[in-house]
Amino acid sequence: MSAPQDGAAEYFDRVARDWDGMRQGFFGPAVRERALAAAGVPPGGLVADLGAGSGFVTEALLAAGLRVIAIDRSERMLEALRERLGRPDRLELRAGDADAMPLADAEADAVFANMLLHHVERPPAVLAEMARVLRAGGRLAVTDMESHRHEWLRREHHDRWLGFDPEELARWMEDAGLVDVAVAPIGERCTARSCGGADASVSILLATGTAPDRSGA
Repeated sequence: MSAPQDGAAEYFDRVARDWDGMRQGFFGPAVRERALAAAGVPPGGLVADLGAGSGFVTEALLAAGLRVIAIDRSERMLEALRERLGRPDRLELRAGDADAMPLADAEADAVFANMLLHHVERPPAVLAEMARVLRAGGRLAVTDMESHRHEWLRREHHDRWLGFDPEELARWMEDAGLVDVAVAPIGERCTARSCGGADASVSILLATGTAPDRSGA
């Protein structure tokens, strides 16, 4: 999860060193396993983890033999990731925004984004940016919450969006130029408890799509 903008950036900087422990209370490793399986990138491929946070998804990508560019707006999150995972040869850290990714056009074989999209101001623009950096045939794998009504998540976790409708999310991905788009619940839930004692348990979606051949060949 990335540090997006405004008060949220300060929030994620503040919790960076505690984030991995906090994340374990929100969702489990099955989320990243489903995303990794859906992307289908063979060992040696170059992938980007956008909104990498303290390395939840990055860790699994490295274990799968992939070369990983971990991107986050928060320098403190990237520091926490480095402390957790060390300096493997196949890992590069880059600071940058979700709507202006520090990647060249068609640089990545896949892009992963876990629990990032509900923090950004303009999800369609971020999806278009993810599509831009995918090579032809490259895969996008986004995991995020389905639509819900827990307004307190805006105040306490700086969420901008209260999850997403699967059909709308699929339409945004198609508008970004992706093909073979699929958006569906994966049978996992994101859970949290508010300072006032309210509980949230929200279905998690997996959204996937493929970058077409843009060469005109």
